[in-house]
Amino acid sequence: MLAYWWPIILVVTSNTLYQVCAKSLPADVHPLASATVTYLIGALVTVILLRFLSHEQNLLREYTRINWTSFVLGVCVVGLEVGMLYTYRVGWPVSTASVVQAAFLAVSLLVVSSLLFHEPITMNKVLGVAICLVGLYFLNK
Repeated sequence: MLAYWWPIILVVTSNTLYQVCAKSLPADVHPLASATVTYLIGALVTVILLRFLSHEQNLLREYTRINWTSFVLGVCVVGLEVGMLYTYRVGWPVSTASVVQAAFLAVSLLVVSSLLFHEPITMNKVLGVAICLVGLYFLNK
């Protein structure tokens, strides 16, 4: 059971800390300067984790297996990071910014998952999205 839930716990914990840090960025620090340090630290941590968690002894071989998705993912992660930093910079409250983006993301992923991965759009999913959107209305009132 822990094997099923630990990734979600990691994401929720990391995202909570991320939102606190992003909102706490000093106003006189440029968001891109912060992102540079963030990604340098992130690169260092991932190299260390790769060394200890990979079954492959030749780590360079791991890098030769990378395809286009890692490069696009890198651009996407920068978009996520910079987008959230500017979201807080322009005044969004922590209590709603993440929820608003997550609700719109859910709508987007419902469509994308259907088109790219042929996942069904069920009535329960449509109802869930509708409830999310109603919730957004109340969050922003």
